[in-house]
Amino acid sequence: MSRVLKIHPNDNLIVALENIPAGERIVWMNEEIVVQQPVQAKHKFAANNFEVGDPLYMYGVLIGKAYQPIKKGEVITTFNVKHAASEVIVRPADFRWKAPDVSPFTTKTFDGYIRSDGKVGVANYWLVIPLVFCENRNIEAVQEALESELGYGKKSTAWDVQKLIKQYQSGADVQRIIETDIQVVEKEQPHNKLFPNVDGVKFLTHNGGCGGTRQDSEALCNLLAGYVHNANVAGATILSLGCQNAQVKIFEEAIKRVNPSFDKPLYILGQQESKSEKHFVEDSIKKTFAGLMQANTCERQPAPLGKLLVGLECGGSDGFSGISANPLLGYFSDMLTALGGSPVLAEFPELNGVEQNIVDRCTSIELAERFVSLMNVYHKRAKEAGSGFDMNPSPGNIKDGLITDAMKSAGAAKKGGTSPVTDILDYTEQITKPGLNLLCTPGNDVESTTALAGSGCTLMLFTTGLGTPTGNPITPVIKVSSNNQLTERMSDIIDVNAGTIITGEDSIESKAHALMEYVIDVASGRKETHATRLGQDDFIPWKRGVSL
Repeated sequence: MSRVLKIHPNDNLIVALENIPAGERIVWMNEEIVVQQPVQAKHKFAANNFEVGDPLYMYGVLIGKAYQPIKKGEVITTFNVKHAASEVIVRPADFRWKAPDVSPFTTKTFDGYIRSDGKVGVANYWLVIPLVFCENRNIEAVQEALESELGYGKKSTAWDVQKLIKQYQSGADVQRIIETDIQVVEKEQPHNKLFPNVDGVKFLTHNGGCGGTRQDSEALCNLLAGYVHNANVAGATILSLGCQNAQVKIFEEAIKRVNPSFDKPLYILGQQESKSEKHFVEDSIKKTFAGLMQANTCERQPAPLGKLLVGLECGGSDGFSGISANPLLGYFSDMLTALGGSPVLAEFPELNGVEQNIVDRCTSIELAERFVSLMNVYHKRAKEAGSGFDMNPSPGNIKDGLITDAMKSAGAAKKGGTSPVTDILDYTEQITKPGLNLLCTPGNDVESTTALAGSGCTLMLFTTGLGTPTGNPITPVIKVSSNNQLTERMSDIIDVNAGTIITGEDSIESKAHALMEYVIDVASGRKETHATRLGQDDFIPWKRGVSL
């Protein structure tokens, strides 16, 4: 294993793949560099001297400028470098793409749920969702009545708090309580599933639908319509209060837009039209049960891999994400494109600095102009709120070597591979074209994964270098670690380890083939992701204010 890496020939920064002490002499391409200070693994140091204002490059793109003089071998930090990104020009591009060899997968299939519109789900869920936050309590009442009784309650555990209670009642002081060893105890096992072809009933709650702007309520209706339309969903029960901004009519119009031939079972109930809350909840329970009977008639059937719609996401990124896990997803994305599928790259704040590469890959000038327009509007809103894309890296990102937004973006964009960009989608717009799609979302993990499922993604690949438990209610989330240490430390949430790419045990290509096999198993219901197993059903609609 090499101790350092220069990612692109034009780069003037070098990545430390392991901790390097001060004074160490590093030889790269026959050039000697003396490390000026200790360099932690994942961080970068200067390949040459920089004066104030000099550009810094990684991945072959501008990622910042020197804020003060930097010596050759000196560590790059937030104190000596500031974010900078290249200007973008929309221009005709002579873009040519060489697809990867996918011959081992051209005849392979996955076992999915084929819908009447030709889309294929990797799961079969029933949804119970509110149009407004006032109905959250009723959603929870329906969940309490149905989930365990129908066999969808997860095997659960609980901390033995009774031990602390007994200690307290016997007169224990504060220090004794703190030092008491408590264990996790298992709760009662759930019943067997009554409807074997239904993977679960998902009860979504949120804080929107009224009290905010009308535009946010309309966006919420579009998002919920996208969830009901998602191929992983068999049908839904919708609870409405009646007087809210997110009116039933707006939701019904949104359903017609996403699918004019919509034919899934759909039950919409209004509380203000009901005799009482008891009658309203009772009706919701009965209609949900009836919907589950209909959903259970659908069975898994073989489908080509080109029917997969796969969201590409990252969260809790580190300095290795852009050289292991994200390029792995990029190679997978290219494979899926070659097979006729639709990979979807989101998180627009994390494309800042690599816009030119994306523009040059767009299949038309119109698509390129739309991408630049969406980026400019988003950036403008952020600045008006006193922020900006340069504020995107989190403290955790910075601590693990991602110093500027453009540096983070250059690594994050690797998830999109090298294929042509076939469509640019605004928030809640639906995936309709094969090939690489770009979806405008925040970089916020849950807002972005929520959006990917709302636009039709039936499966997600989520890279992380620091670890995050993010999941989604209807779309399985496969968590990919960028490094071996995270995989060992948080093995209960990591599904795939890309750290072996850093240590040289696997190539990106061989790991991508293994990832495709794993995706087929998850899509066929043969394997369950950790996020699904743990019930990590995160759902946060994006209010179109500033969220990075």
